[in-house]
Amino acid sequence: MGLLGKLFGRNEEKDKRLEEGLEKTKENVFGKLARAVAGKSTVDTQVLDDLEEVLITSDVGVETTVNIIERIEERVARDKYMGTAELQGILREEIAGLLEENQAGDGASFDLPEKKPYVIMVVGVNGVGKTTTIGKLAAQFKAAGKNVVLGAADTFRAAAVDQLVVWSERAGVPIVKQGMGSDPASVAFDTLQSAVSQNADVVLIDTAGRLHNKVNLMNELGKIKRVMQKVIPDAPHEVLLVLDASTGQNALNQAVEFSKVTEVSALALTKLDGTAKGGVVIGISDQLKVPVKYIGVGEKIEDLQVFDRKSFVDRFFS
Repeated sequence: MGLLGKLFGRNEEKDKRLEEGLEKTKENVFGKLARAVAGKSTVDTQVLDDLEEVLITSDVGVETTVNIIERIEERVARDKYMGTAELQGILREEIAGLLEENQAGDGASFDLPEKKPYVIMVVGVNGVGKTTTIGKLAAQFKAAGKNVVLGAADTFRAAAVDQLVVWSERAGVPIVKQGMGSDPASVAFDTLQSAVSQNADVVLIDTAGRLHNKVNLMNELGKIKRVMQKVIPDAPHEVLLVLDASTGQNALNQAVEFSKVTEVSALALTKLDGTAKGGVVIGISDQLKVPVKYIGVGEKIEDLQVFDRKSFVDRFFS
């Protein structure tokens, strides 16, 4: 396994960090599930109703919960008899199936195409960990031997630019920035020009996230794309939406709103370690049909992990 695979791939330490990060969610879900089936031997209508409530209150989401319950109902009807002792295993299988259907992450290393630079435009509202996610990605790519350039196109907040500068210094990668209030598209244009001249492998572009005015946000993101395409015609190659998992269903609402104003191609869910609402990973993947690519399970650089659906399910049900 190469260095990139070691950083982004699976290993025992990462699985341990993931399991620790999911601890609050597991306690929330399985504590409720244990109470729901206490004293019952078979999966009947009441058990399924209780399971439905467990999933909804664990931020899996109503639509996804209904989907899971309907699948389990079909299995109960087919098998005629199903004991409550089997329920956890069945639930595990159905969640794993949903994540696979929705092309959630497979834990593979982030293999960049031969054509470069590979341009990732990062979007998300303020406070979700967007700039930190960009910084951690930059550090991991740099450690993997990639030539990285950052673009500070969130010019709405001076703090965002300053924070990204700190990350660029920490990761040892160049950053392109202008003053607060500068045209974000201009920053993106300069960043791509700089990346091309430096023969960069990957470009990470930070953007402002202000959902209170979707028209302005849509116009701004559209302009950034058009201007970048003057330098690299097919840029951006990926639009990564960063969400705060600890906000539960609010994260899903943000994902829906951002999907209305730009073509989101991948998701990063931060702060899983500090919340009991990790079930939102399942719901967002199912309802948006957009793959979850990264999850944050701690403060360290390596705690931003490539999402591995198999490892996620294994750790969730361990």
